[in-house]
Amino acid sequence: MAQVILLAIALAMDAFAVAIGLGAKQANIAYSTPTQAKSILMKVAIMAGLYFGIAQGIMPLIGYLLGSVLLGWLASAAPWIGCIILVGLGAKLLYEAISSNDEENERGFVENIKIDHKLMTTMAIATSIDAMAAGFTLNLLSVNAWLACLIIALVSAIFSFFGVYLGRQSGTRLEDKAEIFGGVVLIAIGIKMVL
Repeated sequence: MAQVILLAIALAMDAFAVAIGLGAKQANIAYSTPTQAKSILMKVAIMAGLYFGIAQGIMPLIGYLLGSVLLGWLASAAPWIGCIILVGLGAKLLYEAISSNDEENERGFVENIKIDHKLMTTMAIATSIDAMAAGFTLNLLSVNAWLACLIIALVSAIFSFFGVYLGRQSGTRLEDKAEIFGGVVLIAIGIKMVL
């Protein structure tokens, strides 16, 4: 179960980083009253928690179901495939965090766009594609995959909800640190799979 919680936290880091960006955007908007600012911030936090949580829960389930079909064919190589997937995802998160200064404009897409359901759906899908690949590895862990996906969804929802508030207070300073942490954890789980 500890592996599932670590996996959930690592997968949540991408959504957490985007939620921090959403919160930082709220800090730059001038509202007519403090009550209006709190109300809109709460709405954004709830939307982030729901959208990112649901997407992060569904995508690994899809990966798990596809992986369970393929696992029979790839049984002997499955731990190595799982390791490669997790190490690759971890390396991708590390690369994105390290090269984020070059990609500041790419992340800045949140700055000038109204936060609505269409945007949240797009961001939720974009941040959860990695979770689908990681879902394959649930076939290799001795856990209930449905419960694992529920845990991943809840952890992502909680991190995303609070990420909005954290971003409002701290700006975007913590985005890269969240992705670095997630990348290191994914790499560690991947290596542990083959040891």
